[in-house]
Amino acid sequence: MADSKKMTQAQLIKKMAETVGVSSKVAKLGLETLAAVAIAETKKNKMFTLPGLGKLVLRDTKARMGRNPATGEAIKIPAKKVVKFRIAKACKDAIVPPKKK
Repeated sequence: MADSKKMTQAQLIKKMAETVGVSSKVAKLGLETLAAVAIAETKKNKMFTLPGLGKLVLRDTKARMGRNPATGEAIKIPAKKVVKFRIAKACKDAIVPPKKK
């Protein structure tokens, strides 16, 4: 893995502010609003699409039987809700270009 550092929230806000030409305060408010809307819409509609990046999807998993890896004992895994992020094809292809056939 590369030694490059991950972008922090402060760096993202600064980059957004510079790109759009607004203050860092306005950029931070925009980012917080986007996160709040994404959470609210995912709770309400079980899905939120972020154009160009992907979708947040809320799924219900069924109860199932599993196995304790240490003892091999069968255990019951209860049903639960999970949130997944599905990457958009355009985003994936931009990051990892598809192989040519």
